[in-house]
Amino acid sequence: MKKDRLLWADDEIDLLKPHILFLEDKGYEVVTVCSGQDAIEAVHEAAFDLIFLDENMPGLSGLETLAVIKEAQPTVPVVMITKSEDEGIMNQAIGSKIADYLIKPVNPNQILLSLKKNLHKNQIVTETTASSYQQEFMKIGTQIGDSLTADDWKDSYKKLVHWELELASSQTGMTDLLNAQKAEANQMFCKFIRKNYESWLSQPENPNRPVMSPDIFKKSVFPLLDQGDKVFFILIDNFRWDQWQVVKELLSEAFTFQEDLYYSILPTATQYARNAIFSGLMPIQIEKLFPELWVDEDSEEGKNLNEAPLIKTQLERFRKKYTFSYHKINESSFGEKLLQHFNQFDNSQLNVIVFNFVDMLSHARTDSKMMRELASSAAAYRSLTRSWFQHSTALEFFRKIAEKGFKIVLTTDHGTIHVNNAIKVIGDKTVNANLRYKLGKSMTYNPKEVFEMADPAKFGLPSPNVSTHYIFAQNADFFAYPNNFNYYVSYYTDTFQHGGVSMEEMMIPLITLEPK
Repeated sequence: MKKDRLLWADDEIDLLKPHILFLEDKGYEVVTVCSGQDAIEAVHEAAFDLIFLDENMPGLSGLETLAVIKEAQPTVPVVMITKSEDEGIMNQAIGSKIADYLIKPVNPNQILLSLKKNLHKNQIVTETTASSYQQEFMKIGTQIGDSLTADDWKDSYKKLVHWELELASSQTGMTDLLNAQKAEANQMFCKFIRKNYESWLSQPENPNRPVMSPDIFKKSVFPLLDQGDKVFFILIDNFRWDQWQVVKELLSEAFTFQEDLYYSILPTATQYARNAIFSGLMPIQIEKLFPELWVDEDSEEGKNLNEAPLIKTQLERFRKKYTFSYHKINESSFGEKLLQHFNQFDNSQLNVIVFNFVDMLSHARTDSKMMRELASSAAAYRSLTRSWFQHSTALEFFRKIAEKGFKIVLTTDHGTIHVNNAIKVIGDKTVNANLRYKLGKSMTYNPKEVFEMADPAKFGLPSPNVSTHYIFAQNADFFAYPNNFNYYVSYYTDTFQHGGVSMEEMMIPLITLEPK
């Protein structure tokens, strides 16, 4: 096994002999020099895994030596060791991107701790994470089996996402085990939804009913407005809990968070779930009360063009006389224009903003070979989401809102799931094209493979025809027609889709952000 090679530069290196012997006994190879110039020559002659550098040496100082070393080996970690506690030197050293800063006299364990932090951190984190997940594996499995309420399932899903992020960042090799546990959890979750979903809708006051799409304004927005707060309601389309977890760090300096999950209605698709949020109604109620604002599946009209009017109907129904604005951001140029006129938001008590980027990313990943490569896994998909948020107008929006002192309710209309299993469904031309849900009057499928709604009205859904019924894909399944079946399987396998029943699609972020 290769030894880690260390360079130690100190004009009193002879006095450090016990430290050197201690490190050699721990398995390190230590090269010693007595000056900054000697350190620079050593770095040009050989590669080192870490360098200990005395700050106060005759000739070149530690900081001067550091600058030259960083040019020769910019990635090597350098630990500055000094007798001085001068804040200016400390700031210069930190500004020069040192790995650690130790004050003399140092003891061997301090040196060893610095080595573990800078050379062995990933290995230690990986081993600890793997061990911790192994201990949690059985507990999570038991909790999944025992999850009887909507809140229990939220807790289980949060734990699974926590470990998904932990294992993805530490490269433990246990991702396959977690994925198997998530797949098992989704099977149990789908059974839970089939058993309880209808009662949630037929008994809105049922204490076991979770917060759902039509409840968001009533439960999270109106209470803030009623207490006199100015509120931004921001909806990021297709935004999952794991994506929120990698984005929230970018907002932590400006906001405190109240984090929760809520349940999207079915279908977990924009036309249904987002319109339910903005109207405060189930789709069948929108169709009956505001037929001019409801767009059927087979219509060529855009499915989400009536969001501002739907918000207006909800405010009026609850007798809320708050002024509001509505903006949808599909491209950065429009976001930049809104930022330039940000003061216009002062005129409204409620400002609603929809960001569509994540949804576009999901569709682009399906249609573009290059995007499939860039977002080849859930971890890469999260990384792209974070990168967009950090470098787009979205982050600047949040910062400006914080400066104004406004509160934010951040959410989404549905999540998305990584699909990998095609199941056959036969339908005529009237059947819609979505891969995770279908509705029509004549469809052939295996009822054991789907969540079936033969009477859509009981589930709050409209029926374009008397005999219309809905079916939903579960777990990581997607629908494909028998003709050209192999083509559809190869094209859509390993893509992110939405519309059906899964934890990722239905349990989605509902976050209240308060400026610090």
